[in-house]
Amino acid sequence: MSTPPPAGPPSVSAPPPVPYYEDVSPGTGCLPPRAWAPGSDARRLTLTGTAWKFRLSPTADQHGAAFAAPDYDDTRWGELPVPSHWVLHGHGAPAYTNVRYPFPVDPPRVPDENPTGDHRHVFDLPADWPLPTAGDTAPDGVEVADAGETLLRFEGVESCARVWLNGQELGTFQGSRLPHEFAVGALLRRRGNVLAVRVHQWSAGSYLEDQDMWWLPGIFREVTLLHRPAGAASDHTVHAEYDHVTGRGTLRVECDPPGQITVPELGWELRTGEPMTGQVEPWSAESPRLYDAELTVGGERIALRIGFRTVTIEDGLFKVNGRRVLLRGVNRHEFHPETGRAVDHETMRRDLVLMKQHNINAVRTSHYPPHPAFLDLCDEFGLWVVDECDLETHGFVGLGDARNPVDDDRWTPALLDRAARMVERDKNHPSVVIWSLGNECGTGAGLTEMARWIRRRDPSRPLHYEGDHSCPDSDFYSRMYLPHAGVELVGRREEPALDDASQDARRRALPFVLCEYAHAMGNGPGGLSEYQRLFETYERCQGGFVWEWIDHGLAQRTEDGRRWFAYGGDFGEQVHDGNFVCDGLLFPDRTPSPGLIEYKKVIEPVRIGPAAAPGSVLVTNGHDFVDLSHLALEWSYEIEGEQVSGGMLPLPEASVPPGGSVELPLPSPPETVRSGEAWWSVRAVLAHRTAWGEPGHPVAWGQLRAAEPEYPPAATLPSAPAAPRRHDAADGQETADGGDGRIRLGPAVFAADSGALLRLGGVPLHGPRLDVWRATTDNDDGASFQPDVRNGPLWRRHGLHRMRHRTDSVELTPEALVVRTRVAPAASALGLRTVYRWTGTVERLRLTVTVEPEGDWAFPLPRLGVRLGLPSAYGHARWFGGGPGEGYPDTTAAARTGLWRSTVDALQTPYVRPQENGARPDVRWAELTRGPGRPGLRVEADGATCWFTARRWTSEQLDAAGHTTDLTPGETVWVNLDHRMHGIGSQSCGPGVLPQYQLAAEPAEFGFTFSEVAPST
Repeated sequence: MSTPPPAGPPSVSAPPPVPYYEDVSPGTGCLPPRAWAPGSDARRLTLTGTAWKFRLSPTADQHGAAFAAPDYDDTRWGELPVPSHWVLHGHGAPAYTNVRYPFPVDPPRVPDENPTGDHRHVFDLPADWPLPTAGDTAPDGVEVADAGETLLRFEGVESCARVWLNGQELGTFQGSRLPHEFAVGALLRRRGNVLAVRVHQWSAGSYLEDQDMWWLPGIFREVTLLHRPAGAASDHTVHAEYDHVTGRGTLRVECDPPGQITVPELGWELRTGEPMTGQVEPWSAESPRLYDAELTVGGERIALRIGFRTVTIEDGLFKVNGRRVLLRGVNRHEFHPETGRAVDHETMRRDLVLMKQHNINAVRTSHYPPHPAFLDLCDEFGLWVVDECDLETHGFVGLGDARNPVDDDRWTPALLDRAARMVERDKNHPSVVIWSLGNECGTGAGLTEMARWIRRRDPSRPLHYEGDHSCPDSDFYSRMYLPHAGVELVGRREEPALDDASQDARRRALPFVLCEYAHAMGNGPGGLSEYQRLFETYERCQGGFVWEWIDHGLAQRTEDGRRWFAYGGDFGEQVHDGNFVCDGLLFPDRTPSPGLIEYKKVIEPVRIGPAAAPGSVLVTNGHDFVDLSHLALEWSYEIEGEQVSGGMLPLPEASVPPGGSVELPLPSPPETVRSGEAWWSVRAVLAHRTAWGEPGHPVAWGQLRAAEPEYPPAATLPSAPAAPRRHDAADGQETADGGDGRIRLGPAVFAADSGALLRLGGVPLHGPRLDVWRATTDNDDGASFQPDVRNGPLWRRHGLHRMRHRTDSVELTPEALVVRTRVAPAASALGLRTVYRWTGTVERLRLTVTVEPEGDWAFPLPRLGVRLGLPSAYGHARWFGGGPGEGYPDTTAAARTGLWRSTVDALQTPYVRPQENGARPDVRWAELTRGPGRPGLRVEADGATCWFTARRWTSEQLDAAGHTTDLTPGETVWVNLDHRMHGIGSQSCGPGVLPQYQLAAEPAEFGFTFSEVAPST
């Protein structure tokens, strides 16, 4: 019997080829990146703005490539506008996550459930479009000159695309917010060109795009044919430096092939590659001086806008044109409530106008390069731009997953491709002063490779990256949401040391920025003024970027047509992060929120306040570069909020330089027989029209107290002294005035059993009684990932949202009506002993409230005051105090003392997720009437000011609502008059309420005087 041969190695099947959408490489077939050149006079043909044929498949491989054939029958397909996201047009649904990937984390694999959109577009070329075939003629018989080349350009596709033209595959690409081009001239024909694009929602690239936003697949930016004439520039790079010592600028333009540059305003003509130097005006965010120029190469002319400026890190500071810059910035996602990230040019311009009008001078393009046209507008309007790469792998950091692509060599080519496409596209913008590697990727060698490549390619701009606090790849020490105390330590260069002494020394020499701070989610953010004071005190602290610019609420309609805005979970997502996507200074419809109004005041570049000399105002120029000659000063003199005189306040002929101050005498107060609280108001307004504002647009303001108020003495006696009568709730005895169960005191009627105020004159009332609850704000509730104590959950755990009231006694004496109560939460031993003491005259009723806590209140109260109700007809408010918008203890910078009017409905702030809102601060008195000139109720804060809130629903109803459409006006106007209020903070992602704005549960006494508003004749 023969011996069998020895067994060989077991057979192993070759692994199946990786589908292109799971390939970690950046793609195939694309041309090298180049500069954005909207000023070219070469032919272009937009392929967007119309409906394309569209088919959605639930998986990536349900259909083959047959649809790309020119003769494919797509008559049964639907249509889809391009640019767009298909999930916003009835094909599937959007989904929102902050950190978590909405698919299994197994890089670079994606699930079979991979929505895939096939797009087809048929187009003709203009009759004179140059084609590459020699001797080709147009239909009119005219021979076409040398055709050159035609490029097919995609500005943005999420997340992976495969492209065919006339049945020929061009290639694939990833990198959703970056441009990709293909050479297609040889494939074009005069008529009936068929462009086919397959777009996958999930790809290997999705692992690099976990950017706290809606996942919105589709062709969401323009698709364009660009003709490149024979001999045209393959790319061009503009170097425009400024020497702040000599005032001279140097221009050098690199171009392949060489060409000619002209700058008519400067009289310059030069060859590419050659420098030219001369006296110029520099570009800055405050004075965005641009020079029109033209690059001529071959048969192409490219209009350029040159901004001369030099960016350096010097003396441990970030400087532009030799001066330290203070960044008053915002983070900006691209977003529109109807179209998602498909943002039109007018919306981009509106964003820039709003930013400039609200004193914002810097934008971080979180977390990807924006549409290139946005940067053109930044050049024009003047904003410092941190241009951020299309990169975030936050989901790996959150999972502690070691497979993070930024530390995996296989992904490095994709990372470098993304860096290159950003830098090459945007390198010629003077507004771009900092490159950012990306966001929240942790650490890894891939980031170092990106930094190394960018530094070699463009040494003229510094680099930013926040995710590694040892800063090996960054020219800034950058942090997110560092509390105020930590910022102060950094400003003093006393932050906690790094273990590595050399790294620590290097970091301490870096300028500091907060790339994200002041989380603008819902009501807030609080603490902005305190941050700004630190930025202005410590030169190392060079400002920051509020998170973020706009709420990402997607517009929806109820069945009866009411508009509301959806957030995470509203589309049935199994994994989502709720309304964390609504954390902007603008509401989704781009209405400024109170947070933006506050931010404008906090960062205003001119400070107006009292001077050392009596009767004078101190004006300080907080600009970095410009004097105050572009502004005018207006003044007004107001008594009890009403202007009695006003005029202009001349600035000195030698205008105030940056950082300088001037004391200006105010006019003599006007003679008036009117008494009351008087204020000077001084406003700095635009003197001339700009690209973003008309003359008279307010830039900054300040108020100075001119005279103290003269209030009448508080009422102390009842109108008709009565024999002492007492009602004890415990023994059930009834004692009433007149035997009808009522007590009458001055103009008021009370319930004898409870001591509740029922009526004041002709105004029916419910209450007032002690109130400590508010519908928790997003900042009250905090973020689940934060280790700090979060007030919203704490308040609920202790039952403050279900306080109960017990009347212990009602006693009427010749001096007062005294009601003793206990207010306490169910299931708790905590309590608030509360005494209401009422006194009155014939026309006025005074309430003094004393509060004594019982138990261990080891946490702050949301509010401390009284709540009362009026019939719904009393829907018009007038008040003297802070306004015109809402304010809370740490958000009152923008509150001006004045006389304000509003409807109760207009007092509400429509936060996407309803929450506490609408309080007016520092109110001396308030009136609620049935209309202008009609009767109503007047309330005066005794001896101090109060917070005034009025709404058509209770705090409990507000707290229960998930969207604005859940709120239904009731039959009562509920009024809160608060002695004190807890601050707002920024704990939805950042620090909580600073100690000085916390409301401790401690003994308190406060009061109000009530009277009836008589109708005016």
